[in-house]
Amino acid sequence: MQPPRLSAPPHSLDRIFSQQPLYAPLLPLLSLLAEEDRTRHALKPPALQTLNALAEQRDICNNNGKPLRFVLPHGSGMAYEERIWWLGEVETRPDNWHDAFNALVWLTFPQIKSALNQGHHQVLAAQRQQAPTSPQRGALRDALTQFDECGAIVVASDADLWQDICAHRWKEVFWDRRTQVQATLRVFIVGHASYDLLRQPHLGLCAKAVFLHVAADWLRQSAAVQLADIDQRIAQRFGNSLNGYRQPRDFHPLPLLGIPGATADNASASYYDNRQQFRPPPALRLVSG
Repeated sequence: MQPPRLSAPPHSLDRIFSQQPLYAPLLPLLSLLAEEDRTRHALKPPALQTLNALAEQRDICNNNGKPLRFVLPHGSGMAYEERIWWLGEVETRPDNWHDAFNALVWLTFPQIKSALNQGHHQVLAAQRQQAPTSPQRGALRDALTQFDECGAIVVASDADLWQDICAHRWKEVFWDRRTQVQATLRVFIVGHASYDLLRQPHLGLCAKAVFLHVAADWLRQSAAVQLADIDQRIAQRFGNSLNGYRQPRDFHPLPLLGIPGATADNASASYYDNRQQFRPPPALRLVSG
């Protein structure tokens, strides 16, 4: 089955997608799928039929070997993540941008999404054996959910920039080293909730970030090559029980509106003086001997 031809003209794209650089990973799909509602002059989320045609064309399967399909929510009796694992079915509400972005991330980062789903399944299976009546979420499932909802990947050829981010030196990295950031650092959002919130971003919008160090020539590769490489490498990290991300503290906060170009407001140095958005690092806890 071939996906329907939806060659939407450039003028039909919502400006919030085409002019917001943080939508870059999804923009090829958004430019293909966006359908303009001429009555409300707004964009509708893509239909399930269209999403499923793309999933089939790309031969996307989960880590249990089940072909991925986007389906309407209904009383299957299975938990959300377990339904994805056992049946390959991702519950997707129609005309809902939050769920539509989830589907678009599945189509863009299928290995990462599959790794997150497998992590949920493994925790649930282990917990059912220990306490089948009331399994607790635990730190790992909390981490998987956080990254699924608001995860981001900071890719840079200069690891010092990541150290500045981890140290909450926001003004130093995003303003004083702005030219270097623009030349050597990229942010790839994975969290579908973050994509949804970027349609109408609020002050303090923050992602949970991980770091991927690359060679300088990596940044000159095509977007398709970059996305495929990120998908594979980050998925491997989530599947690594020794070195993977096991708890929410393994991620670092990243104020998305501080990234150069994410908003016109951050073209001023004073923008980074707002401590409500650019918080200092947590105070060190002193332990008496």
